[in-house]
Amino acid sequence: MSVQASSRRPGLGTGRDLLALVLFAGLCLGAGALGASVTATSVATWYPTLAKPSFNPPNAIFGPVWTALYVLMAVAAWRVWRKADWDTARGPLAVFALQLAVNLGWSVAFFGLREIGLAVAVILALDLLVLATALLFRRIDRWAALLLVPYLAWIAFATVLNVAIWRLNYFSGS
Repeated sequence: MSVQASSRRPGLGTGRDLLALVLFAGLCLGAGALGASVTATSVATWYPTLAKPSFNPPNAIFGPVWTALYVLMAVAAWRVWRKADWDTARGPLAVFALQLAVNLGWSVAFFGLREIGLAVAVILALDLLVLATALLFRRIDRWAALLLVPYLAWIAFATVLNVAIWRLNYFSGS
């Protein structure tokens, strides 16, 4: 049984709530923008030279998907911040911040350093951290956890894709 914290503030209510939502959105979208800046240098040069599996999506898919996921992540974190007192929310939000940093770390490993094997290790850690975040969020707010389900699904797919690219480029004799 999950432990639900009582709601601190019903509805959007205050300017503080709205400001917090904007700050969470800025944090998540800012992390995404940093990742995109690291990615941009390799997408047009190095990435096209890699062997990729048949299920690799077109490059144009990634930006809109990640933008939507970062918005969902921001709303999830904001809901946890809003619903629980600081002592209850601090741990789950710290794990959330850690997974956000590891998310950025994946872009640095894969596109910045061009270390596909390292990126596999990073994305496996990310998978576990996002799952932990969702489970911790669920104790406070079921909807916050549900908002992370698309993110979990996408990074599970990204993990399979990352492993396939690694295998194709380092273990197939190419």
